[in-house]
Amino acid sequence: MDLRFGDGKPTDEERAAVDALLGPPESSWEGADRSDADLRWARGGRQARDRRDQLLPALHALNDRVGWISEGALDYVCRRLTVPPAEAYGVATFYAMFSVRPRPATVLHVCTDLACTAAGASELCAAVESRLGPESGVKVERSPCLGLCERAPATLVIRAGESARPAFEDEAVQAEGGSGGTAPGDGTGKGRRGRNTLHATAVCAPATPDTAVQTATAPESAPTEPAPALAVPQTGDPTTPLTLLHRIGTTDPTSLDDYRAHGGYTALRRAFELGPAAVIREVTDAGLVGRGGAAFPTGRKWQATAAQPDHPHYLVCNADESEPGTFKDRVLMEGDPYALVEAMTIAAYATGAHRGYLYLRGEYPRALARLTHAIEQARTRGLLGDDVLGQGYAFDIEIRRGAGAYICGEETALFNSIEGHRGEPRSKPPFPVEKGLFGKPTVENNVETLVNVLPILTMGAEAYAAIGTPTSTGPKLFCVSGTVARPGVYELPFGATLGELLALAGVRDNLRAVLLGGAAGGFVRPDELDIRLTFEGTREAGATLGSGVVMAFDDTVPLPRLLLRIAEFFRDESCGQCVPCRVGTVRQEEALHRIVDRTGVEAAGDITLLREVGRAMRDASICGLGQTAWNAVESAIDRLGAYE
Repeated sequence: MDLRFGDGKPTDEERAAVDALLGPPESSWEGADRSDADLRWARGGRQARDRRDQLLPALHALNDRVGWISEGALDYVCRRLTVPPAEAYGVATFYAMFSVRPRPATVLHVCTDLACTAAGASELCAAVESRLGPESGVKVERSPCLGLCERAPATLVIRAGESARPAFEDEAVQAEGGSGGTAPGDGTGKGRRGRNTLHATAVCAPATPDTAVQTATAPESAPTEPAPALAVPQTGDPTTPLTLLHRIGTTDPTSLDDYRAHGGYTALRRAFELGPAAVIREVTDAGLVGRGGAAFPTGRKWQATAAQPDHPHYLVCNADESEPGTFKDRVLMEGDPYALVEAMTIAAYATGAHRGYLYLRGEYPRALARLTHAIEQARTRGLLGDDVLGQGYAFDIEIRRGAGAYICGEETALFNSIEGHRGEPRSKPPFPVEKGLFGKPTVENNVETLVNVLPILTMGAEAYAAIGTPTSTGPKLFCVSGTVARPGVYELPFGATLGELLALAGVRDNLRAVLLGGAAGGFVRPDELDIRLTFEGTREAGATLGSGVVMAFDDTVPLPRLLLRIAEFFRDESCGQCVPCRVGTVRQEEALHRIVDRTGVEAAGDITLLREVGRAMRDASICGLGQTAWNAVESAIDRLGAYE
């Protein structure tokens, strides 16, 4: 049965938002005025179904223009794409940044996650809510991590509107013709040209009640967002040569010419000299493994994808870093966007892909502006398109924006999101290298992993492998935040100790605990700072390196309430697909609520329950979210004695 929402009709503004993305409807079956021909046959159904992957961009278009998604607007999108309304509603309600209920055009997101909580986010949020009542025209929403942990506490303002522009957008981008325009495609569905509307946004971090309210009510007078180089404390230090971060602070991120003057596109030219097989061999010999947390050998993944006889092949860059405490990919994209464009081109060339998708988390407006501009400039200069660098190789990149779903950091959930479905993980096998995006062989890597390919090709696999340790090669980016003097992104070779990293960041004397790996990681004690920051070193210590999150907390931070915030995060972010995670994350939060102010015998029963629930989630959950949701709580109980 074909369910309809009712008699709701889209407004002219809602129609315009959708038509600006999809083009005008071609028949009454898609929402145009009825003609005599439409009474005799239906047109465009199969073509519309092939555009199912435009569902998420269409929802973004509505949210950007109007601020929320009405029943009439959603029904119009369903007609345009021939998506069942029940499925479209399931997608629209899956993402935290969308709303299917009326709300003001301006939304102020206040981060209440770990680093911001330690920096007083609860007090900030209460003060802002008391000053921005219903009459202000601003809705205040408590948000999970905004990826601004080095500048905690953080807020993000999003203002819907047709002609709105980002408050932060660089004049240089506008001068060079960056319009936030279009992503590449052929106009026929998968990979079609889709607009990235740069709606009005303003970041305020670190935020005070005064600056947050000012940013929400008068964004034109909002404080200027700091340059990405300020998130890299090692910038300008001659005693610390940087490999991955060396252009941040020294190169204009909006200038392709400046990027090339600082070594840009040397690696791509080297790749064309070597050929696809030799590029994969270099990456394999360098020992590069995934930097997103799974640490799977990158060369093996590329080789498995390249060897698949089924075509086309796809490349997906996972830029949806949503792990609380992680912001390294944001700094790379904002400070060195052309490096990511070049690295994606190399990865695609090596694996036989001609189309790449960059899945960018929706809370990164400046990264969206920088990358959109970089892709447009690269395409204009022959570095993307039908004939890259005159080598007869065709490759182009399309940006797809996420909308606030932590689970979409899991690769198969990300594929489902791009395809226009709920971002729920798929069962494996088949693995993405066999059947990934659109059912075709797909290689997926995160931003840091891809950027590592550039020094591998410029310095050679042997020189790259000499950095770090024999089993954990190369440099690693660490996101240091919390109660430290100099929070930011640090680049160190694998093998450095946790103590050495915290010394660079200026750790305080009254250190209580260090969280490694973010909310999905685990705590270590202040007397364990000699842990080697390698995959094997942290594993031997009973911890995890994860994506490189290092959050320090002193004794002023109430640990039980921090654990409760972690449990709330996993409860909210569970996709609900499997019972162990859907139920277990709720039971974990309930137990931590009961013992938040209890210790000893009073907490013993609930701690036993927590262990049982944690084991069930770890053993039976479909994906890593449920499997790791208990890690931080378990480590706090066993290593820190949180409830003793």
